[in-house]
Amino acid sequence: MPTFTPEKVLIVQTAFIGDVVLATALVESVRHKWPAAAIDLVVIPKAANAVENNPNLRRVITFDKRRRHRGLFQLWRLTRKLRAERYDLAMVPHRSLRSALLVWLADIPQRVGFDRSAAPWLFHHRVVYRQKHEVQRNLDLLRPFGGGEEMPPKIYWTAEDDKIVDEWLSKKTRQPRHLIALAPGSVWHTKRWPQEYFEELAWEISEHLGSLVVLIGGPEDAKLCERIRVAVGGACFSVAGQLTLRQTAALLHRCALLISNDSAPTHLGVAAGCRVMTIFGSTVPAFGFAPYDPNGERHLIIEHTLPCRPCTDHGRRHCPLGTLDCLKLITPERVFAKVSELLQRNAYAPSQTPAH
Repeated sequence: MPTFTPEKVLIVQTAFIGDVVLATALVESVRHKWPAAAIDLVVIPKAANAVENNPNLRRVITFDKRRRHRGLFQLWRLTRKLRAERYDLAMVPHRSLRSALLVWLADIPQRVGFDRSAAPWLFHHRVVYRQKHEVQRNLDLLRPFGGGEEMPPKIYWTAEDDKIVDEWLSKKTRQPRHLIALAPGSVWHTKRWPQEYFEELAWEISEHLGSLVVLIGGPEDAKLCERIRVAVGGACFSVAGQLTLRQTAALLHRCALLISNDSAPTHLGVAAGCRVMTIFGSTVPAFGFAPYDPNGERHLIIEHTLPCRPCTDHGRRHCPLGTLDCLKLITPERVFAKVSELLQRNAYAPSQTPAH
C-alpha cells in the first residue's frame, strides 16, 4: 500500500518513559513521510512532559492505565473519544493487550502492530518483531506503507526549560566546567549498578577530573541520589525529582557525558544530544535498548559477559543466583578509566547544537 496517504495518524506507546522517548523517532519518521498528516501520540501521564512540546505532534493524549482509565468501562470511554477523531491509521509499538484493544475499539480502519503483540489478530498489518534496535524496530511499522526514513529520537524543550536549568547551574558553579551526569536509578534491581559503585565513581570524577557531577532521576530516585550526594560531597549535586523530563533533557544537553543504567535516562540523554555510557547487567544490548548509535561512534556500552546473562528481557526484582555478578564485576575503576580516557582525548565535548 505505498500510495496510502493518511490525514490523521494515531501512535500508541503506553509503556515506560524510555519507550516513549524512543517512539519519538517513529514520530519524526511519520512526519517526514507524510508532512501534511495530523499526528497524535498516546502515552502514560509520567511520559507526557517529554513529548508535549514536540512540533511534529498535533496532540498528546494521556492514557492513565493504572488509575483514571483503569478497567474496561474507562477504556471504552477513551476509545469513544478516539473514534470521534476518525483516524485513518493507528501504529502501535507497544505490545500490550490494552494498546491493541484501544485502537480496535476506536475502529481505526488501518491498524499496524507487531506479530508478538498480546493480541495480534486486532491489527490489519502484523509486522515481524525483529532483534534490532527499538528505533529501527519501530520503523518497521511503516513497512506496509512502503517504509520510511530512519530518524533519531529527539526531545524538544522550551526557552523556559533552558532558563530553569541555567539558573540552577549558576547557583552551583561560577566557572565553566565539564558537567558529567550520573543516572543511578532503575525500576529493576538487576539493572541497578550498586550505589557504592556510583559513589566511588562520582568521587573519582569530581576529585581527579575536576568535573561537576549531577545526579539525575525521577521522584522515585530522589532518596537514592541524595544518599550518593551526601556520601560524595564536594562538587556532586542531585536534581532527581526536581526537574521535569524536558528540563532534564536540557541539562543533559549541557553535559559532556551521561553514565546510566539500562534505563530511561539512557534514551533521554541520546534524544537530548548528550553522549551516553550505559552499564548493562541482567539485560543485554541485543534486546534493542542500547543507546541509539547507528554508526557506532558516539556512545559506549559497558557489560560483563557471564553464562547466566541475559536472565530476563526487562529486569528482575532479585538476582536468581543471589550474586548480582553481572553488575558487581563491572568495577568503578573500569568505568572511571574509560570516562577519563574519553575526556582526555576531548571525545566527549558537549553538543553545540541545541535540540529544541
